[in-house]
Amino acid sequence: MSVSSTVFRVCPFNRDSALVREPASQASNSHANSPSVKTVPGHPLLVWDDRRGVTSMLEPELLTPELDKMSPYLWMMATQSSANINALHRQIVKGRKIVITEDPRLHLIWLQDRIHIKPLPKCLLSHAFWSDVLLSPPPKSGPRQPDLVKAALGYLRSYRYLIRHESDLHIAQREDLRLVPKEVTWEQISRFLGDLGSIRDDAVSPRYAFGELRLSRLNFYGKFILRRFHYERLHVQYGSYFGQFYGPLLFVFGLFALALQAMQVELAVEQLSSATIINLQELGRVLALMALAWLALLTLALLLLFLYLFVDEWQYAIRDRLRKGVTKSMRPDNYI
Repeated sequence: MSVSSTVFRVCPFNRDSALVREPASQASNSHANSPSVKTVPGHPLLVWDDRRGVTSMLEPELLTPELDKMSPYLWMMATQSSANINALHRQIVKGRKIVITEDPRLHLIWLQDRIHIKPLPKCLLSHAFWSDVLLSPPPKSGPRQPDLVKAALGYLRSYRYLIRHESDLHIAQREDLRLVPKEVTWEQISRFLGDLGSIRDDAVSPRYAFGELRLSRLNFYGKFILRRFHYERLHVQYGSYFGQFYGPLLFVFGLFALALQAMQVELAVEQLSSATIINLQELGRVLALMALAWLALLTLALLLLFLYLFVDEWQYAIRDRLRKGVTKSMRPDNYI
């Protein structure tokens, strides 16, 4: 099944693989004999046939307009591969704390020792929801349906990489995470995620052509692409904001202080003219020159290291960009 060619008509997984079965009906009011209504899985107050309400619910749950706008430039910030997602057990090996977020714009965004992951909503695990609601033909579907479907496909596909082993499922079902429903077994989610393997990059929203993204780079490049100070605010107080500059400022201050001290020693020994302390004069001059030389070498080494890392990352990004372009141009028109 090619999802990219039938993206608006076919559910990305088989009915037998669905992790959430047919939605239950609930009474419309407190009377026992009242007719029942079908509700959206995971949203007991949202009626199944309320298309406007479903769309209003899905848009903030799935769409990532800022990252889609930045997508032509994301190759400069991350590996250009949708598979660049570490499994949950690898996140722990790397010392990252998994932080739950309900904001899709933070899904798979990491910074230092934490990564944000959005739990799977139950409605996207239902075959009936995909077939009857999300993929419903006009006029039931809204104008944002193509964007919602692409975002949902990319979002679901990201879990193929997050959950690769049974240990990953155990992590996802921890009480403090609950990324997937607790009752899901390893056999069930294996079949479900296996069906998502046919989703290609051209069937998902531009953001999901990439995997994990570093928040510090998004904040840096966001100033130029989004025309705003940051992508996601990290500091809510002035103290924590200015605290990030203390370390670099103290380091620079220490370098200047060491240089000034060394020059002070050199000037002081120049004033010593007595023959009895000639050895002390030479020793002071040697120590001062050694301190200045060490300071110059340290500064040069740090600059060269930064330059090496900067050039190496850009070389990799450009090579990967060119390789992706060549591979895409060599594909036949009927490539699946």
